Amino acid sequence: MYTVAEQLVDILERAGVRRLYGIVGDSLNPITDAIHHKKTIEWIHVRHEEVAAFAASAEAQMTGSLAVCCGSAGPGNLHLINGLFDAHRTRVPVLAIASHIPQSEIGTNYFQATHPEMLFRECSCYDELISDPSQVARVMQTAIQHAISLNDVAVVVIPGDVAGMKAEKLHWMHPPVVLQAKQSPNEEAIQCGAKILNEAKKVTLFCGAGCAGYEKQVIDLAKRLNSPVAYTWRGKEYFEHDNPFSMGMTGLLGWGGAYEAMFDSDLIVMLGTDFPYTAFIPDHLPVIQVDARGEMLGRRGRLDLGINGDVSMVIEHLMPLVEEKTDASFLKVCQERHRHQLKRLNAYIAGQGDDYPLRPEQLTDAINRYANQDALFTIDTGTPCLWAARYLSGTGQRKFIASFHHGTMANAMPMAIGLLCTDPKRQVVSLCGDGGLSMLLGDLITIVQYKLPVKLVVYDNDALDFIIMEMQSAGMEPWQVDLHNPSYASLADSIGIKGFRLTKASQVDSVVQEFLAHPGPALLDAVVNAEAIALPPAISLAQVTGFGKSMIKEALHGDLKHVVRTLLGNRKILL
Repeated sequence: MYTVAEQLVDILERAGVRRLYGIVGDSLNPITDAIHHKKTIEWIHVRHEEVAAFAASAEAQMTGSLAVCCGSAGPGNLHLINGLFDAHRTRVPVLAIASHIPQSEIGTNYFQATHPEMLFRECSCYDELISDPSQVARVMQTAIQHAISLNDVAVVVIPGDVAGMKAEKLHWMHPPVVLQAKQSPNEEAIQCGAKILNEAKKVTLFCGAGCAGYEKQVIDLAKRLNSPVAYTWRGKEYFEHDNPFSMGMTGLLGWGGAYEAMFDSDLIVMLGTDFPYTAFIPDHLPVIQVDARGEMLGRRGRLDLGINGDVSMVIEHLMPLVEEKTDASFLKVCQERHRHQLKRLNAYIAGQGDDYPLRPEQLTDAINRYANQDALFTIDTGTPCLWAARYLSGTGQRKFIASFHHGTMANAMPMAIGLLCTDPKRQVVSLCGDGGLSMLLGDLITIVQYKLPVKLVVYDNDALDFIIMEMQSAGMEPWQVDLHNPSYASLADSIGIKGFRLTKASQVDSVVQEFLAHPGPALLDAVVNAEAIALPPAISLAQVTGFGKSMIKEALHGDLKHVVRTLLGNRKILL
């Protein structure tokens, strides 16, 4: 008998799926048994379904193709939800197969009963329950088409007993349509945009991941306008290299001259970005926003002109109408400020002598210098994301993957699994916080089991240091932020990952080189200076007041640890 589960596997195979991430068992058994016997799709056995969803998200980000994760009834598919939220907000094509309790038991408070079709609704573009074999082909095809066409998460919920039934509607099985049409801009909007650009004297371009593949067109526009180019974190890999107009990033993790270039201009042109931090977007200047997704226009602040269209097509239509600006004085001022900011940014890279603790800036700079020019980086939310944004260089070949929109902890190591399952020959470096790695520590065993040559860097400072900064800036005393870490290097050695431990600034170059050159999986336990902080490109009076209040409260309560380490450990950048 040809079963629903076998039909489902055949549909996935026709859609180009090469692997599924999950944990076998219970209501998933008919599906995993079909995978086992067909042998055309690989099963990646993770230790936690959250890792399965993150790995699928990273695979989809890397390839642009559909990636799939699975969860068994109840707790199993609930574990998927954090990674699926991340994929949904990143807008990548992921299909989640959430198995369910037997159909006859739905509504009876049965063992492991949930309502997954309701639970996943907020983190998906398509979410349907299959209750009869005749639905399978149509629902699966529709789910896959939604995920691919909308670059989003689709969820198919299927009871285990239905998966074991005889398949029907075989004529509905066909490969998905993957070609995507470009959105052509409105000609009236183009004419209006050209007029605004021609009248402005100081234009700054602000670019995001929606410009991917169109970097040359954007830089050609910047050259025509003599405009500085600021960008988001997701835009970094596209606009940091080979770009004489680059001003770095703005935002909480920003660096360089981007903030000043935006606030000192007289027109902002936002290209392919849904940047959420409105404090870093001027509200007193005219703004043109270009996006292929019309629903993004104007939702982050002031909008004087919105152009719904593909970035490349909008620029193609604008270029013949935009007059060349010969006055480069604004650009030159921005470039000089950018050089000054870079010099300040590198204050701690050279170190302070052999006897001083290792700074995270030094560590990240060393990784940047010795990692491959086409390395893939996965980055935990928190200070690893901050150091990576500032000290890893885009080369045009490197890719940076993080939880840019969802902002979850513990994403870096699981995402590295997905990247290496997709391309095991590419160098993958995972920058992990000690708080993040400890959340999903069990999947280090997955790395060993599949012999994935990931390079895991742990910023080990025994603290949730980004949370400390958040609390201090809000005027609170840091509380419950201290960690009691094991030796991550010893832990790695004990399970079959080569462990390295780095404690001194004088050893950073030699240890990082040896670590990156290790042929198999390796973990670098870098004991970094817990005093290190990084300031945003602009600090509000409220934040300054908050830090002051926090320090006074700590001093009054006799706990000077965070006060002393903040002041003494960062005197170069605070002065």
